Amino acid sequence: MSKQIVLERDGDIAVIQVRRPEALNALSRSIVDEMDRMVEQVRADSSVRVLLFYSEENFAAGADIRDMAPCDEAQAKAFLFTPTYNKIQSLPIPTIAVVDGYAFGGGLELALRCDFRIVSKTAKMGLTELNLGIIPGAGGTVLLPRLVGEAKAKELIYLSRVVSGEEAERIGLAHAAVEKEALWETAKAWAQKLCTRSPLALAAAKKSIEHAVGHPEYDAASDYEGALWAELFNHHDQKEGMAAFFEKRKPVFTGE
Repeated sequence: MSKQIVLERDGDIAVIQVRRPEALNALSRSIVDEMDRMVEQVRADSSVRVLLFYSEENFAAGADIRDMAPCDEAQAKAFLFTPTYNKIQSLPIPTIAVVDGYAFGGGLELALRCDFRIVSKTAKMGLTELNLGIIPGAGGTVLLPRLVGEAKAKELIYLSRVVSGEEAERIGLAHAAVEKEALWETAKAWAQKLCTRSPLALAAAKKSIEHAVGHPEYDAASDYEGALWAELFNHHDQKEGMAAFFEKRKPVFTGE
């Protein structure tokens, strides 16, 4: 199993990569179990500033249908990738899905759980579960409308419509669509830029945005943001950031 999914490091950047090309990097239950352990490993390592999900040729062609097909209701609930995907979404560090080739079903839902989606122009992306007589089950119907709106989400899900990377960028599903040859370097450049930010401020910004999306009451969300803002003044990163501003130099944030 260790050969089908790996966790690698590139300085402050961690990369989780599925290596199952013979199945278009389809996600089996055992692969996601190993992914879960890797995500916990990343969470426990304060030296990791950014996590990327990247697989060569195909991001992930969805959940492995051979694993799902025999399931009854109880087995289907146990098969769900939601607990692991929830852990990914709740990581305090930025996450980037680097998407090439196919990102269908549970593969696209994995990308939706990331903070950013950098895609190749020729990538093929879709929540195609209705073709199988089911619906997205790992966050697709919840997260896609937030990005593209209710009407477009219904179109994409009801019709199992597949969009290119270029269209994904146009409708707000992807943050950037680039040529295939530039995909990895573009994503790495985004990650390196994020590594220069204060980890504490990034974590607070992420918490505040997630809270605001889930709690549309303006006053409550604004109060929560204000509390997070004030708490950052207890830390060295705030002192460093403002000192660097006055001294006209780049700050060096340590997460302290």
